[in-house]
Amino acid sequence: LWETVAGEITSEKVRNAIAQLKDAADSISMTGGSWTNDRSWVEGYSDVLTPMEELSNQFHQKIAATGEPLEVLRKQLRYRDALLHNLLLQTSCFRYWGQGGWTDYAKEIYRRGLAILKHDF
Repeated sequence: LWETVAGEITSEKVRNAIAQLKDAADSISMTGGSWTNDRSWVEGYSDVLTPMEELSNQFHQKIAATGEPLEVLRKQLRYRDALLHNLLLQTSCFRYWGQGGWTDYAKEIYRRGLAILKHDF
């Protein structure tokens, strides 16, 4: 995938590269793998995946909007706190373990992550 995306990496270039690779080989799937190998990573999980995508998108937009170099941001508590929530929300536990307590944890991490991005950036 990364060899197909040339120059600056943008979401549009990544989408185009994925489409190009899918067209080139029917056996390539970019919908996400499953370590259990018996279920889809995406089908039936939009209630979990949509907040993951939204927080990740907000994180990257807010970080880019600061205009600060990454080496400067990495030293800032606000960046590390926002990154932690973004990465925690993307753990597979929230998807594989279904509904109930785990998705409640994910909702709280999502809520806190958005609050950090809104308040600190």
